[in-house]
Amino acid sequence: MSLVGKKAPLFSVPAVINGEEIVENFSLDQYLGKKDVVFFFYPKDFTFVCPTEILAFQEKLGEFEKRGVAVVAASTDSEESHLAWLNLPKEQGGIMGVTYPIVADGAKTVAHNFGVLAGEWNYSEDGELTFEGAPVAYRGTFLIDKNGVVRQETINDLPLGRNIDEMIRLVDALHHVEKFGEVCPANWEDGKEAMSATKEGVAAYLSKN
Repeated sequence: MSLVGKKAPLFSVPAVINGEEIVENFSLDQYLGKKDVVFFFYPKDFTFVCPTEILAFQEKLGEFEKRGVAVVAASTDSEESHLAWLNLPKEQGGIMGVTYPIVADGAKTVAHNFGVLAGEWNYSEDGELTFEGAPVAYRGTFLIDKNGVVRQETINDLPLGRNIDEMIRLVDALHHVEKFGEVCPANWEDGKEAMSATKEGVAAYLSKN
């Protein structure tokens, strides 16, 4: 089930902030009424595609911040694992230098509630609880507005890395809609013409494009 148009699931779990400090009760509630949030899941620490994405978000962090958007990552690893990876230099496969929060979803409840857990629990014929699939998160990305409502989501399979510039474009589109009340057509980018959500508006836009 898609979360778009619904309140983002609540959670309070450990996280590493500022690349060095473990906090025990991290929640997205701190951004309500203040900032939009790009909340993204990645499968696992100390892997291969994941650091490229995490570092790419860090490289673009200034672009998100100047738009009033917080970036928060999450995986099903522990906070200690996150901290160890954050202390490992890039040339050794680490993510040293990342400053945005990284949530530790050890119980896998956050990933489950956001619909990105790459497997599920089931009972065997003997009544034993088992896990089928991969006990990690898919590459889920959620754009959450200041009211805590999910406005956009994408979920990639484990081998498929994200385009960070596309997330910035979606943030710009959301802000344009909120500011001007217009809708953003296909391939819209900041600075390009949008259109009114009327037959006349669509006709006028299509006649010029």
